[in-house]
Amino acid sequence: MESDTKEKTVEVRVFGDLRRHLEERCLPPAMEMVMEEGEGRAFDFARKVGLPPEEVEAVFCNGHVQNIYDPVHPGDRIAFLPYGTPGPYRAFLGIWREGKKAETKRKNEEETISGRK
Repeated sequence: MESDTKEKTVEVRVFGDLRRHLEERCLPPAMEMVMEEGEGRAFDFARKVGLPPEEVEAVFCNGHVQNIYDPVHPGDRIAFLPYGTPGPYRAFLGIWREGKKAETKRKNEEETISGRK
């Protein structure tokens, strides 16, 4: 049974000022989380640990920057970074590009939820 659970886990890490949200919930900055049905995006894990998605500037998945709304799979390692990464690194790592994509997707999702689409 334990191996079944292990196969459905995602390693989650939280950096910088985002850690305060974990501290409020007495959660560690690095943890393995079981992927429940319906959880398939970094966004889902951010909400699950109490991170406001609007405070997340970047998500790294297995060492690569991705959009917070992109898929996450069992066995992946994801990390949430707050705003505040110095300018040139944001462009070099792809944080700025993915942030723009996330902003568009977030607006579309909010419009869908509110019934405007």
